[in-house]
This record gives sequence, C-alpha cells and structure tokens, in this order.
Amino acid sequence: MRWWDIEPVLELEQELFPEDAWSAGMFWSELAHARGPHATRRYVVAEGSGGRIVGYAGLAASGDLGDVQTIAVSRDQWGTGLGARLLEDLLRAATAFECAEVLLEVRVDNTRAQKLYERFGFEPIGFRRGYYQPGNVDALVMRLSGPTSPDSAPSVHVQGETHG
Repeated sequence: MRWWDIEPVLELEQELFPEDAWSAGMFWSELAHARGPHATRRYVVAEGSGGRIVGYAGLAASGDLGDVQTIAVSRDQWGTGLGARLLEDLLRAATAFECAEVLLEVRVDNTRAQKLYERFGFEPIGFRRGYYQPGNVDALVMRLSGPTSPDSAPSVHVQGETHG
C-alpha cells in the first residue's frame, strides 16, 4: 500500500466498516512504519479490474509478535479466496519479521472471517469486551503460533510494498 492508495482504501473501509472505520490518519501512521530498513509494518492492496482496489491488509510486528491490523475484501470479491491470499501474504511477512506468533482480533459476529483464520491455524484465546466502538461489539482474540508459509499455498498476487 502506498500513500495514493489511502483514499480508495478509505472508501472501501467506510463501505465495509461504517461504524468503526479507520481514519486517514490511522492509515498514514501505519504506512509511516512500512518502509525502509527498520520497517515494522506490511500493508498491501489487491486490485481488481480497471485498477480498482478490492482488498487490503496490514500486519504490525514488534519483537517476535505479529499483529494482524486489518484485512478487508470488497463484497463482490467474497468467496473468491482473496481474503485467504491477503492473509497468506501477511503470514509470509510475519515469517520474514521472525514473529514467533501472530495475534488478531475479529468481531464475534463475523463468523466468515473466523472460519478463514481457523483454516490457517489460528485458535481463539480470549475476548476483548466492547472492543469495536461505537457499536460496543466484542472481539474474539485469536493466535497462531509459529506462522509459516506452506509451499503448497497459492501464490499471492497483490500490489504492495515489501517491508525492507
């Protein structure tokens, strides 16, 4: 993800998460840590036909811990495997960042995403009450120990910047 992707990403963010969408400032802050030799973030976008952004994802790394910050896929791409390809890219980045485990939060009412994470080996470890505001929706916290990028997994084709 580059700075010129922020505006179309914000449009998709608002469409998918109208109550708790990230702000432009949040994306700018994350991207500030995604480049150079000391990068601690990986943010990517996926483009559909005509260059339209149809998905995006981000990972933050700190020490040996990775944290999936966001994954979003436009509704017209649901069921195409794009979410899995974005997650695979983040897990490759976690491996490159030498993360021993990866955490994430997912809305308790988002069973589609929970099933995706379970397919990749994430396990529930707890809840964060009222995490998603202003709707006061709980988050399920999930963890993956020892992230790997299986050779049998499909290659990810997303536009993005490498972390270092």
